[in-house]
Amino acid sequence: MYAVIKTGGKQYRIKVGEKLKVERLDAEEGSELVIDQVLMIADGDNVSMGKPLVEGAKVSATVLGQGRHAKIRIFKMRRRKHYQKHQGHRQNYTEIQITGISG
Repeated sequence: MYAVIKTGGKQYRIKVGEKLKVERLDAEEGSELVIDQVLMIADGDNVSMGKPLVEGAKVSATVLGQGRHAKIRIFKMRRRKHYQKHQGHRQNYTEIQITGISG
């Protein structure tokens, strides 16, 4: 059984017991989280797709922790113009573990 959920402007294909890093959510470490933006649920040959969301479907998850991804370095340069720009970015994330899919 798997589902497709939407959180943080991105879509994820998830299964029960899976760990994933999503965009930062305001939740305490160890707390339970319910995601109600479920786009699709599949259980073997039984597939239900939403238009755009599946009615009454929920995914429950546990928050494992908060963190930041590795730094991405951005370097821009215009040749022969003495222009160089250095920039970096670290994205915040919330690590969750999927505990249940109901639909």
